[in-house]
Amino acid sequence: MDIGVYEKVYKLAMKEYRNKTMHGEWPYLWVLDEILSHTEVLKEVDLGLVDIPLNQIMGTKTEGRTQAFAANFMPLLPSDSEFAYKWAQLYESHMEEGIHDPIKAYEFLNRFYVLEGNKRVSVLKAVDAITVPGNVIRVIPKRDDSEENAIYYEFLDFYDKTQINNIVFTQPGSYQKLLEKMEVETAEDYDEEKKEQFRSDYVKFVTAFKKKGGDKLHLSPADAFLLYLDLHEMKEIRNKSSDELQAEIGKTWSDFVYFPHKPEVKLIMDAGQEEKKAPLVKKLLSPGINTAPLKVAFIHAKTAATSSWTYGHDLGANHLEEAFNHKVEVTSYFEADTREKEMELFEQAVVDGNTVIFSTSAKLVGTSMKYALDHPKINILNCSLNTNARYIRTYYGRMYEAEFLIGALAGIISGGKPLEYIADYPVYGTIAGINAFALGAKMVNPDIKVYLKWANINSERQDELLRGVDVALVSGRYFIKPDSDSMKFGLYDPHAEGSDSLAMPVYDWGVYYEKTIASILSGKWKQESDGENESLNDWWGMSSGLIDVICSKTLPPDTVRLIKLLKSGICSGEFDPFAGMRYTKDGTHYIKVTDRMTSEQIMTMDWLADNVVGFIPVMDELSDDAKSLVEIQGVDKVKD
Repeated sequence: MDIGVYEKVYKLAMKEYRNKTMHGEWPYLWVLDEILSHTEVLKEVDLGLVDIPLNQIMGTKTEGRTQAFAANFMPLLPSDSEFAYKWAQLYESHMEEGIHDPIKAYEFLNRFYVLEGNKRVSVLKAVDAITVPGNVIRVIPKRDDSEENAIYYEFLDFYDKTQINNIVFTQPGSYQKLLEKMEVETAEDYDEEKKEQFRSDYVKFVTAFKKKGGDKLHLSPADAFLLYLDLHEMKEIRNKSSDELQAEIGKTWSDFVYFPHKPEVKLIMDAGQEEKKAPLVKKLLSPGINTAPLKVAFIHAKTAATSSWTYGHDLGANHLEEAFNHKVEVTSYFEADTREKEMELFEQAVVDGNTVIFSTSAKLVGTSMKYALDHPKINILNCSLNTNARYIRTYYGRMYEAEFLIGALAGIISGGKPLEYIADYPVYGTIAGINAFALGAKMVNPDIKVYLKWANINSERQDELLRGVDVALVSGRYFIKPDSDSMKFGLYDPHAEGSDSLAMPVYDWGVYYEKTIASILSGKWKQESDGENESLNDWWGMSSGLIDVICSKTLPPDTVRLIKLLKSGICSGEFDPFAGMRYTKDGTHYIKVTDRMTSEQIMTMDWLADNVVGFIPVMDELSDDAKSLVEIQGVDKVKD
């Protein structure tokens, strides 16, 4: 029997031992009994015979032979020992016949500890085997407030539905997110064929990820896999070669390097804030030269006839051709309302030769990033806020500035009676609009109350909250749907029949699109930030012309004059609607004139001003349509 193999693995053990010791870490196998002596156990569950991932075997159940192995399960006893002889004999047997006898092990927090079969595990790890059969007892800890415990309980739900135990995440919420991508809600959704296909896809991805050097990074392969699935569908993996997968992984390598930190959002607050010098070739081109028109695509989640949001963006798209005449050719694509339709329309936009693509819904951000990676010469922009989308540029409007003015107007003409504010979705920016409206009303009437109504929820507590409340004015949606007969939009009197809006905040998307295309044509525009872990987000306000307030001619002239004065102060930067706000997470507010909130604090608000009567809904209260958007852009309080 050749003892040479044992001597090689013994050297690996000594190397691991010295490395751990040098860094002040435990150099031997972990002992589950010792770990459990400091843990409250809820119960034990017999899992029966399962395939145990070898890279998740961390130690032994009892103290016994723990110091016979280094932390990597390689043997530490000298080559002239009886232990070495038995190890080498088992190795030789495995090479001839394989190891088939199952070990006995315990699982705790998705890590395994061997009761019987330490040498078998050691031999299999030495030959880079993937799994070992084992009879497993699961030890479930009691629930506590730790993040590790929360992740483990998410894993238990994942395991119950899939019987998969080789997926290890490091961040809360990941298991549920993967279940959604796998389209699994119950165990009945996941048959053996789907399980084998998933295992094949996962192994193929992990193999490519490690070949690219992923095993040198600090995130787990499962973390990387989920990041990949943010941009690609699972079925794409099986149709790609290892080299193609590695190439795609390389395109988003910085996402893996910086994980779990998302890119910082660099906000461009107004048009012209950030420009770069035009390339020399641009300067040499005369405007009079007859060149091919710039092809610009607009991809919408809905249609202009069914969505006021899409209608507003479609008006902006139509404005482009008028503003640039023959220099710009616009094509619009509608109803990207499923993943398949998104891919179809983006692909068509590329085939049609468009070199600039505006996707006008946050729901389209994932597909936007995918196509930006696949087509780096195409400039892709997505209408969303604070989405950490490194590979595209995003844009949105500071609508809270206009909401503040509408709130001040409502406070003046309401006679002190309560107001109502109708909001669509609890996403980034929406809470800022609610609070700005409430603060505007409070500025002119300190005792006024604003009742908050969510349009896209099913909630008994909201029904109870609003029952019997008589409000003077309602701040509704910015625009009515084009096919709607109702005139109830903007700020209106709910008691008046057929009355027009008293005032309304508006987006003029044509302003943004015109200035952006002009910047692209001049060579001053850029899609990505110069920073390594940074994404660009245009967040323009009233000073740019993107946001405005339209007042009815029926309003008193002096009232309109005051609103215009406040608008002038906001546009010049002399007046800040949120200046003086000091807040805590429980919603208690204190006033301190020297305070000034950051843009990040404003866009990610998850609290309500103290004169708002209402609540931020939880995910279970939202409509199905709202949930899909809130998953992407919801404020933390909703997603938690």
